[in-house]
Amino acid sequence: MGKEKYTRLTLKERIIIETLLDEKKTRSEIAKKLNRSRSTISNEVNIWVSRPSDQYDALIANTCAKWTNDSKYSKDKITLCNALKIQVYRGLLSKLSPELISGRLKLFYPNNPQMNVSYETIYRFIYTHPQASMNMKLIKLLVRKKTRRRKSKKREGCRQSKIKEGISIEQRPQCIEDRKEVGHWEGDLLIGTKQNNCIGSIVERKTRYTFLVKLQNKKAETVRKEFVKKFNKLPLIFKKTMTYDNGLEMAEHKQLTEQTGMAVYFAHPYSSWERGTNENTNGLVRRTYPKKTDFNNVSQKDLSKLEYHLNNRPRKVLGYHTANEMLVFELLKSNNYDNNDMVLEMGNKSSKDLFSFLIPQLE
Repeated sequence: MGKEKYTRLTLKERIIIETLLDEKKTRSEIAKKLNRSRSTISNEVNIWVSRPSDQYDALIANTCAKWTNDSKYSKDKITLCNALKIQVYRGLLSKLSPELISGRLKLFYPNNPQMNVSYETIYRFIYTHPQASMNMKLIKLLVRKKTRRRKSKKREGCRQSKIKEGISIEQRPQCIEDRKEVGHWEGDLLIGTKQNNCIGSIVERKTRYTFLVKLQNKKAETVRKEFVKKFNKLPLIFKKTMTYDNGLEMAEHKQLTEQTGMAVYFAHPYSSWERGTNENTNGLVRRTYPKKTDFNNVSQKDLSKLEYHLNNRPRKVLGYHTANEMLVFELLKSNNYDNNDMVLEMGNKSSKDLFSFLIPQLE
């Protein structure tokens, strides 16, 4: 026979206890009357009656017991608000981090405290019971999928020789560093399983707009031709400079400048923080194509889908707007473009559709 499930004393039972105590009944008699164990009755009475002058009050005892139980198993904000829980779940299913979910909720519900939640609260909600089946599923929706949260480690790099005839980032104008205008890009390669299969990533510094380029190899000529092909599809306002690392794939930077009109600046070796925008975007790309991915099996169509996702992904650094939205904001400020109805159509377009749509309007 299975063990009976324990149930807490009810207000009705406590009233009976109070009545029988007033009648001078023993605790054994009270237990028999309520069909409870003697220890249950003794524990309940001993909380409130420790001296002969003490009186047991059923209402006070029940209220305090309920408060203690609610405090012990207090529910967090996400659990209490079903609408908020749905938004958090939707964000996680959309591969957004808790920080992005929190920022996006503040953007859409600025005057609704019930729908505002910090990313720490979301993490606590997920990691409160990491072994529970639902929490395990939520952990798998996180970017790192770690069973516990860990602090990131920063690496210190060393300095080596620069690429030949490259213009150092130290000579780059301060306005580029301050992200005052659009048209300044950062570029890099993501290498696959073998050294000869890779993709190129190009990110605009101010709007974080991203291009992903399919490359047959990482030879300087191949990289230059594919990058030139991509840049020459852009209007002039989006085509000013590019900052790159010291990889030899950018050895033909002078030809790139001649064919696009864009000056190329080179960061110091092993100083990835000088191209932080690009490195951060590469990290987002690696969530879909982790290290040891064979990029020979990845088509330009696949890259275009990821490119669309990245450009429509809210970014904390953009005030939780998307790169597409920021690009539209920049176009609204341009004197060359004043058709607001058409601008509103751009928000969710892919990069190919977006620029084929914009170029006739801007030229």
